This record gives sequence, structure tokens and C-alpha cells, in this order.
Amino acid sequence: MVLLAAIASSLVFWKTAFMLIVVVAVVVAVWELHKGFSAKGIDLPEQPLMVGGAVMVVVAYFWGTDALVTATAVSALVVMLWLLRRGVAGYVQNATASVFTLLYVPFLGSFVALMLAEGGSTGFDRFDQGVKGVLTFILVTVASDTGGYAAGVLFGKHPMAPVISPKKSWEGFAGSLVFCVAAGVALVVLMLDGDWWVGVVLGLIAVVMATLGDLCESVIKRDLGIKDMSQIVPGHGGLMDRLDSLLATIAPIWLLLHVTVFA
Repeated sequence: MVLLAAIASSLVFWKTAFMLIVVVAVVVAVWELHKGFSAKGIDLPEQPLMVGGAVMVVVAYFWGTDALVTATAVSALVVMLWLLRRGVAGYVQNATASVFTLLYVPFLGSFVALMLAEGGSTGFDRFDQGVKGVLTFILVTVASDTGGYAAGVLFGKHPMAPVISPKKSWEGFAGSLVFCVAAGVALVVLMLDGDWWVGVVLGLIAVVMATLGDLCESVIKRDLGIKDMSQIVPGHGGLMDRLDSLLATIAPIWLLLHVTVFA
């Protein structure tokens, strides 16, 4: 409830403050991945990853995609140079995991900044296109999780990927599909003043990517031999356990809205 209140307040009153929430989420997620990877003897360099991730989010918001690509490349190089201090042993393993972390969390998370910047203002404008885009992205992803959970609990009988995620069923996926498409159409038409078919495409993208994001994070945890990334969110596990679907959906949703609605 505290997190939801902070997100809503920042988006309504001063959207630039929302970037602080994104930066904090990136830093916490890097910390969780460092903790999780350590179970397999992988030692991520937290400091350059956290600093680089924060810079990537900020430059994406203020200067756009070109700045984000540059910041990502520079951050990856800095991380690899940072690891040279540790010597040769484990260098490839740690460097590979570090670049993976950089792309998985701050790079994908920076698309939230790109979405928010669509409004063309970094001031106190309420409910401009950027804010509406972020709300649309969050709500359609929540619709996927909600529809999948409801349908899975009520009708789930056929596991989708029993080895990876035993509780995820094809019936749950169907529920996610229905909820996502309905939410996508409603949000695009009523909130963004876009065409209904954009909402259908948005819903289809969201349900596929959210499901893949959840499955990928489950694979990561199973490979690392851990149940949750951490216990930082009481009753929910780690922050990454809540961000997996959001990180997977934001980039294609931003591209769709950028081309069809915000253009």
C-alpha cells in the first residue's frame, strides 16, 4: 500500500519524482540479483551496476533513446573494467552475469522513463500522455496477473510449464488473455484516445510478454536454487518477484504506443 501510494502521488503531483522510485527499484533489484547469484558463486559488482543503472534511467528520461543506448554501453564497459581489479579467476562468469543484470533490470526499466517522457514535460503537468502511458502499462500488466490468477484458481487443470512453474496453467493463460485484451482496449480508447485495435494488440503483447517474464524469472530462481529473490516485500518475496512481468512488458508496449498513439 505504501508503494502504491508513492507511485500514485508522484505520477499525479510531480511525475519527475516517479523517476526516483524507478531508480530505487533498480538499485534494490540489483542488490537482490547480487544476493541470488551468490548462491552459485557468482559475485556481481554492486556499486558500478547500481550507479550505472541509476544513470541509465535518468538519461533515458531527460535525453531519450540515444542517451540510453550510450549509457548502457558505457556502463557495461565500466563494469567489465571494474572486474579487472579482481584478477583472472571467475572473470568471464562474473562479467557475463553483470552485463546480463545490466540489460535485464536497468535497461528494461529505463523504458519506463522513456514512456513517462512521452508527455514532453518534466514539470508538474498532471495526466499528460507520458503519465497516461505509464498507468496504461502498469494496469494492463496487473490485468494479466489478475486474470491469470483468477482463472488459474477456478479452472486451472493443465500445467503450462510444470517443471518451471507448476502453478501456471493454460486456463490461467486464457484468463490473462481475456483480461489483458479487455483492459488494453478500455485503456487505449478511454485514457489514451487511441484506436480500439491498438488496445487489442497491446493486450496480446502484454499477456505474452508478462507470461514469458514470469517464466524466465522462475527459471532463474530454480537455476540458482532459491525460492524468492529476497524477503524485502513482506508476503510477496523479493522486489524482482513483483517486477518480472513489468520488466518484460514495458519495452514492446512503449514501442507500440510510441508509434501508434504518441506519434
